Amino acid sequence: MSDRASVGTASVVVALVVDAVLVVVFAVVGRSSHAEGLDVAGVWGTAWPFLAGLGVGWLAARAWRHPIAVWPTGVIVWASTLVVGMLLRLVTGQGTAAAFIVVATLTLAVLLLGWRAIAWAVIRLRARGRVGAA
Repeated sequence: MSDRASVGTASVVVALVVDAVLVVVFAVVGRSSHAEGLDVAGVWGTAWPFLAGLGVGWLAARAWRHPIAVWPTGVIVWASTLVVGMLLRLVTGQGTAAAFIVVATLTLAVLLLGWRAIAWAVIRLRARGRVGAA
């Protein structure tokens, strides 16, 4: 199996859902760490700029081709999620303090790149197991 093998539609949908869920998790954790409400409207208000950035990243990376690739897919998705999210927060009057940018950069990297690295490793190990068993 190639490291950058194309995947089926179900895998693409799962990858997109995982990305979106992790962006929402980022918003929930951020809100809870600042004792902000976890109501749907509040979480949406925090998450939507980053979800929009995620969408831009998926399109820019054509992530449906190689959704679990850390490079370049994951890096493009992560960078777009961060940059577009911060720009949208800026133009809508939401906070973009330097500390928040640093925390968001690191957290989104761990989330959006981390799951891809784990998935890639699992797939690679499974492929090795099949080759070794043959």
